[in-house]
Amino acid sequence: MEEIVIYTDGACSGNPGPGGWGSILMYKEHKKEIFGAKNDTTNNIMELTAVIEALKLLKFKCNVKVYSDSAYVVNAFCQKWIEGWQKNGWKNASKEPVKNKELWEELYELTKKHQVTFIKVKGHSDNEYNNRCDELAREAIKKLHI
Repeated sequence: MEEIVIYTDGACSGNPGPGGWGSILMYKEHKKEIFGAKNDTTNNIMELTAVIEALKLLKFKCNVKVYSDSAYVVNAFCQKWIEGWQKNGWKNASKEPVKNKELWEELYELTKKHQVTFIKVKGHSDNEYNNRCDELAREAIKKLHI
């Protein structure tokens, strides 16, 4: 199975407020950067969107490593929160509806098409790809206001 590495990041100017996301997909020697923005959103929505949009580009079943500085995204899979939410009718541990349910459902469906491993990276530190994703997300926000 082919190996794909994906780095993602989301950013928000105010929370809620204008937000952006950036992703880098790496396959062998190829590298693709993608990004987008939304006027009224949250940081968590942008973090989810970055992963969703990257996974949507994959054309065949892959072994995917997703690197994110979002504990929200990584823990949902690594700590199996998403499985608990589904079993509990999309309610969290506090019995409240899970926020961003539609995005979680979309992301979960995309992860079932591939072998996906989520890896937490430290944000805004010395990881060049995480830093580049942050730049892409912030550039996308600026383009909203041009």
